[in-house]
Amino acid sequence: MIKVTLTRNKTNGKAVYGTLTFAFGFVTCSYPTIENADYLIAPGTYPLERTWSPKFKKRLPLISGVPGRDGLRIHRGSKPEHSKGCVLVGSTCLASLESMFNIIKREKDEKVIITIGPA
Repeated sequence: MIKVTLTRNKTNGKAVYGTLTFAFGFVTCSYPTIENADYLIAPGTYPLERTWSPKFKKRLPLISGVPGRDGLRIHRGSKPEHSKGCVLVGSTCLASLESMFNIIKREKDEKVIITIGPA
């Protein structure tokens, strides 16, 4: 099982800043994140998979199993108003996540989970 962790570090107004960390193979990646304080995903552990996003017209990581919520993704963005519950990251993080999912797909059908900490 591949584990991705979102650690929320600080809040500044509507912006919640955090760090997304994951490892695959011998590589560990950590990237800054931004979330909107009004729409935070409840702390917990959720399945993470890469699926087609009709809104963004490409495959993006989808956080599923969040009670009462759907369509929560990890996608590019730099301001809390770019999110209504999604986790915002830069393009380098998305490229690393894409690589991780490609390796998983090639080598084995392994589950990916994301654990989200409290704000």
